[in-house]
Amino acid sequence: MTTPDLERWRLILGAPAEPSTGGLDGASAARDEALNWLYGRDPDLARRGVRRGGAGGGGEPVPSGDRTGGSGPSALTTVDWIDAVHRLFPKETIERLERDAVERYEIHEVVTDPAVLERVEPDPALLRAVLRTKHLMNPEVLALARRIVDAVVRQLMDRLATEVRTAFHGTRSRRPSQVRNSRNFDFHATVRANLSHYRPDERRLYIERPRFVSRTRRRTDRWQLILLVDQSGSMVGSVIHAAVTAACLWGLPGLSTHLVAFDTSVVDLTSDVTDPVELLMKVQLGGGTDICRAVTYGAGLLDNPRRAIVAIVSDFYEGGDPHGLVHAVRGLVGQGTQVLGLAALDEDAEPAYDREMGRRLADVGAHVGAMTPGRLAEFVAARIGR
Repeated sequence: MTTPDLERWRLILGAPAEPSTGGLDGASAARDEALNWLYGRDPDLARRGVRRGGAGGGGEPVPSGDRTGGSGPSALTTVDWIDAVHRLFPKETIERLERDAVERYEIHEVVTDPAVLERVEPDPALLRAVLRTKHLMNPEVLALARRIVDAVVRQLMDRLATEVRTAFHGTRSRRPSQVRNSRNFDFHATVRANLSHYRPDERRLYIERPRFVSRTRRRTDRWQLILLVDQSGSMVGSVIHAAVTAACLWGLPGLSTHLVAFDTSVVDLTSDVTDPVELLMKVQLGGGTDICRAVTYGAGLLDNPRRAIVAIVSDFYEGGDPHGLVHAVRGLVGQGTQVLGLAALDEDAEPAYDREMGRRLADVGAHVGAMTPGRLAEFVAARIGR
C-alpha cells in the first residue's frame, strides 16, 4: 500500500491505527488536528472512554482515574480552525465541516464571532444557523451575518427565478397558431399529423406539417397567493424558501402575493416580500404553533375566494385548536379557495408532518403533501392560466 493510502486510512481510523499505518506529518497532521477538533467532541467517544486523539473516532482509551489533559488539538480556537479548514480542504469538504460545526455540534461561535464570520463560506447551513442565533448577536456581528444571508438568498433567488419564469411564461391553449417557434411547438399534434410519413425501414418519422399552439394568459381576474408559514424552529428551511418564493412571485402579472409568518401569533410580512434578506432578519424562530389562527387571518385577506390560493407551510402539529383548523379549511374549500397543505417547502421536499392532521385536512378538500418552490410556482401558474 502506498504512503498516501496509508495516510488516508490513518485519518479514517485514528491514532490507534498508527502501528500499522505509520504517523502523520505536514499537511496530513494538520488535517487530522482540524478534524479531531470538531469530531473529537462527539459525546459517543466519552461514553466509550476514548481520549480525543485522531480523527474518525480514534484516540487512546483513558485509564480509570486518569484525569490529565492531553496535548491534542484542543488548543485550536474557532478562528484557528476556520483558517485551517479553508487552507487544508476542498470547498465541498469545507461546507460539510462548517455545516456539522453549526448543526451537529452547535458551535455558535461560527456564526456569532466577527472574526469567524469574516472567513466562513456562505451556504444554506450557515444561513439556517444565523437565523437560529441572530438573537444572540450584537449589531456589529449582525451586520456581518447579513453577508451570509444576502449571499445565500441571492443564490436561491437566481435558481428559483428561472423555474418561476418557466412556469409563468404562458399557459398553452389548444388553438392552432401560426407563430412558429420552439416554445409553441406541439409535439403530440405534430406526430399525429405526420404519421403517414413514417418510414418503418428507417424507423424515422419525417415532419412535413409541424403543429404549433397559441399561448394565452387570462389577465381579467387577478389571483391571490397567500403563504402562511410556520416559523417554529424546526421549520427554518421552509421559512427561507417561502421568503425566496414569495419574492420571485411578487409583481407577476395577474398575481397578488402575501406572506404571513406565524407561531402562536401572526405577523404579516408582505411589506418586506421584495427584500427577502430584510424579511428573514425579522423572522423570530421558535415558540408554539397556532395554525388555526393563521388560517383565520389568511381568510380575512381574501378579495375573491374563487381566485385565491392559500398555502399553509407547516408540520401540522397544531398547538391551538385542531377542530377549529379543520373547520376553517373546510370553509375556505367550500367557498372555492384552493388550499394547499405543504409539509415541506425546500429543495428536497422531504415530508415530515403530523399525518393524522394532514389526512383530516385532505378529507375536507385541501391538497396536502410536499412541494418544492418550483412545483409551487407551477401549481399557481396552472390555476391562473385556466
